[in-house]
Amino acid sequence: MTQVDHPTPTRRERQREATFAEIVDASRAVLTEGAELSLRAVAARMGMTAPALYRYVASYQDLVDLVAFEIDKAATLTFRAAADRLDPDDAPGRLIAAVTEFRMWALGHPREFGLVFANPVADAACVRREMNTLASSGHLMTDLIHDVWEQRPFPVPALDSLPEPVREALIDPLIPAKVERIPYEQRGLVWVYMQGWTQLYGVVTLEVMGHMDPRVIESGEMYLDVVRRFVPTMRLEDELPRLEALVRARLRS
Repeated sequence: MTQVDHPTPTRRERQREATFAEIVDASRAVLTEGAELSLRAVAARMGMTAPALYRYVASYQDLVDLVAFEIDKAATLTFRAAADRLDPDDAPGRLIAAVTEFRMWALGHPREFGLVFANPVADAACVRREMNTLASSGHLMTDLIHDVWEQRPFPVPALDSLPEPVREALIDPLIPAKVERIPYEQRGLVWVYMQGWTQLYGVVTLEVMGHMDPRVIESGEMYLDVVRRFVPTMRLEDELPRLEALVRARLRS
C-alpha cells in the first residue's frame, strides 16, 4: 500500500488552528456561565476585539457552525466510550448505551445541546463548516443501528412500500450515515435510522427544554417508554429486559 505523506502544518497554520480551538473553548465557557453567545462576548473572553475575531469567524452563524461542530465531536467521544464498555458482539447493548449517554449528556449540558441540535444547519459555504465525519453523533448512532442489523438481521421496509418523497430521501439521503454500504434493495434501513433519531431527539428535546413533568424527566420513564417502543422495530423484544436494565443502571449512576 502506498503511504500518503501529509505536509507538516506551518507555524502560521498551527497558530490559526490554536486560535480556533481557543474560540471554541471561550464559547463553551460563555454557554456554561449562562451568558448569551455572541462574537463580542467570545472576543472579550479571549482578550480580543470583535473586529479581530472576524478574521476567524465572519459572522455569528459562522461562530455557531464552528462551535456546534466541535461540541458534537467532543460529545460523541463520550457516547462512543459508553458503547465501547460493552462487547463488540453486543450491538443491541452498545446502541442502547450510546443513546442513553446522549440523553444524559443533553440533560447535563442543555445550552450546548441547544446550540448543536436546536439551531438550523447553517449555510454550507461557511469556511469552517465541514461535512459530518465519523466522529459526529449522527454517524455513530447510524453505525450502531447498522451493527444491530448486521448482527441480528431484522426486516426493513421495501422502498416501493413507502411514499415517494420518502423513497427519494432514502435513495439520496441527506443524513449522517454511510449509506453506500447498504444495498439498494435494503435502503429501507435508512428509514429505520430516521425513525430512531426522530423518536430519540423528540423525547430528549422535550426533557432538556423542560416541556414535561419534572418528575417524569427525573425518572427517565418517558425515555424508557421510547426505548421500549423502538426496540420491536429491530425485532429485539427478547432483549428488552436486559436493555432496560442497562438504561436503568445508567440512570441510577
